[in-house]
Amino acid sequence: MISPALTLAHSAEPDTSLEERYGAHNYASLPVDLVRGEGVWLWDKRGRRYLDLMSAYSAVSHGHCHPRLVAVAREQIGKLAVTSRAFHSEWLGHFLARACELTGMARALPMNTGAEAVETAIKAARKWAAVVRGIPDGQAEILVMENNFHGRTTTIIGFSSNEHYRAGFGPVTPGFGRVPFGDLRALEKAIGPYTAAVLLEPMQGEGGINIPPPGWLAGVAALCRERGVLLLVDEIQTGLGRTGARLACDHEKVKPDGLMLGKALGGGLLPVSLFLASEELMQVFGPGDHGSTFGGNPLAARVGLEALDVLEEENLAERSRDLGAYFLEQLRTLEHAAIREVRGAGLFIGMELDPAWSSAAHFCEALLKQGALSKDTRENVVRLTPPLVISRAEIDIALQKIRAALDSLEPMSGEPSDR
Repeated sequence: MISPALTLAHSAEPDTSLEERYGAHNYASLPVDLVRGEGVWLWDKRGRRYLDLMSAYSAVSHGHCHPRLVAVAREQIGKLAVTSRAFHSEWLGHFLARACELTGMARALPMNTGAEAVETAIKAARKWAAVVRGIPDGQAEILVMENNFHGRTTTIIGFSSNEHYRAGFGPVTPGFGRVPFGDLRALEKAIGPYTAAVLLEPMQGEGGINIPPPGWLAGVAALCRERGVLLLVDEIQTGLGRTGARLACDHEKVKPDGLMLGKALGGGLLPVSLFLASEELMQVFGPGDHGSTFGGNPLAARVGLEALDVLEEENLAERSRDLGAYFLEQLRTLEHAAIREVRGAGLFIGMELDPAWSSAAHFCEALLKQGALSKDTRENVVRLTPPLVISRAEIDIALQKIRAALDSLEPMSGEPSDR
């Protein structure tokens, strides 16, 4: 006998109440049910079209259903999708070689999600600390930044500065210290004899689209070299063209000891991530030290390779640089009282709102009514990060929708606060 729930789930009109009834309530989704995507556009089940200004946190940088990526995925899934790293497969070596070539790193270790790549970096740094630096096992410290976001695993949330991410999930994993983002002097003071690594985002995404002072990242790299500390850079959101360069590190010509990529690496089709590292750092891993059933599977390797090729051949980083500069310039001319600041790099843009006018979540609801989709971060910042394939004409459409959403706002209470 078929259950009523299954009958509804496969009907022509999917009912979002099934998510409410059978799903964990760990997302506060906007009231829209999406069924199709192409390029920078999404459609709901009623046929209404929406401009995607979020790109699934950079996972859809290539746009929805990019024809080249869909073609290779279909071909590969019809041949061989999953084996195991217990065996060699056709595309993995090509994928790893291309990733190393484009990033300048020596070796790469494939995983699935961004959080897994970060966990891999943490394991590598700790083992390097014991094997190479001689730090007693269990005593190595990794320094992270305030307002960081590196994932949702129990280890990672333990060093988050967001109380909500940690509440009720203790005990937290020890071995981490936090310093202010963008403050080189504070980092210099925090490095001690057992500091093994510094883990950071070169520009913070979930922390509020925070851009550090010029020269900060280069200064961190120089300090780490001077102190014999690893520099681990999380480019899961900022990498692969998002900030107007292949890597956000490239803006200051920084080459880290360890690099994490994900999101866009899967071409908007499936989860693919990499931990890339120097020869010295990656050599700490031997057979059995780390692994993943799905990491580096034939389908992921083939799609990941094509995603990297599309990035280069379609000049997506250069598009992000040029169109992002235009988007930022036009956003700054809006001059609405609800806007406190617009900041960003490339197509990695945050619009901070005056809370006396609107929360970012409320603004995203207003934006939805105008036919554009995004989400809030850090309460008062709206993320404006469209697919890198967006055109200038589509950015102009986005600006019209943002202006209309702003014009629909009224001060929430009393007078707007000082800007």
